[in-house]
Amino acid sequence: MVTIADVARAAGVSPSTVSYVLSGKRSISETTRRRVHHSIRKLGYRPNAGARALASSRTNVLALVVPMRTDLNVPVVMQFVTATVAEARSYDHDVLLLTADEGAEGLHRVAASALADAIIVMDVEAAEPRVPVLRSLARPAVLIGVPDDSQGLTCVDLDFTAAGSDCVSHLADLGHRDIALIGPSPAVYERGTSYAGRFLRGFEQTAASRGVEAVTLACVPTYDGLRELLDGLLARPHPVTGLVVHNEAILGPLLSELAKRGRQVPRDMSVLAVCPPDVAEAQAVPLSSVDLPATELGRLAVELTMRQLDGLAEPEVRLLPPRLTARGSTGPVGA
Repeated sequence: MVTIADVARAAGVSPSTVSYVLSGKRSISETTRRRVHHSIRKLGYRPNAGARALASSRTNVLALVVPMRTDLNVPVVMQFVTATVAEARSYDHDVLLLTADEGAEGLHRVAASALADAIIVMDVEAAEPRVPVLRSLARPAVLIGVPDDSQGLTCVDLDFTAAGSDCVSHLADLGHRDIALIGPSPAVYERGTSYAGRFLRGFEQTAASRGVEAVTLACVPTYDGLRELLDGLLARPHPVTGLVVHNEAILGPLLSELAKRGRQVPRDMSVLAVCPPDVAEAQAVPLSSVDLPATELGRLAVELTMRQLDGLAEPEVRLLPPRLTARGSTGPVGA
């Protein structure tokens, strides 16, 4: 049986340091913490969970509030979940999944029953109704998303305003002067979802400053909804030559439908997506895209959560800069 002394020897630290890493009773450097957790995984050490919880008053569980809505792309949501769970395990923590439809009541339940040490919240709205509850809970919390009122909260996200701006600039630099944003479902905008509003703001502001005619269309993620949207879009008196697609679920059907209508990508229509890199690369035409860094954001949310649990972090809003990768689905007008 592997003992705490074995872990300490493999990590080059004292048994008490291993104990402090597991209990969280003292601040340990990030380098030492990771070395200890590496040794724990390598040796297969299994501390007694019950004894550890009693000693530390911690559960070693993080609660993750996950959106489950018909207008969201579940595979992309699961990339966030997978990254969060994997990073939590690197800190010897498990993850308790909650659905966003539980609202504030779910947050109160977790806090009152001591089910988890901290809470990570996805699917954040601009006027987020759970903000007052999160501020009142005696639990660290991290939001993947940024509400309008973020004072006193720790938030991580892609800088969607900059992403919207970069998309317009990329197409404008290629000579496009009539473009369209195919956004998420109307319900996403109606809910005031933070990321959608911030992306739209960057898109519209940069289109105006660059002298680009731009139209925004919300798209229900169904084939019928997409066909109806394209009918109207392609019938416009000023032909659109570039599409920005902020709706991962319709990317495959969109490329298929454009081909059926005789529109070749990128010769007749440039297409620029906002999605994870693997989604962009997997399409019939590999898509130029602004990366949606689901894995990076999930890991960062856990890292900031653990720093809060260790008393090492002040509230902050951390936005990741957008990364735009050209893969051949965008090109000069008429090329």
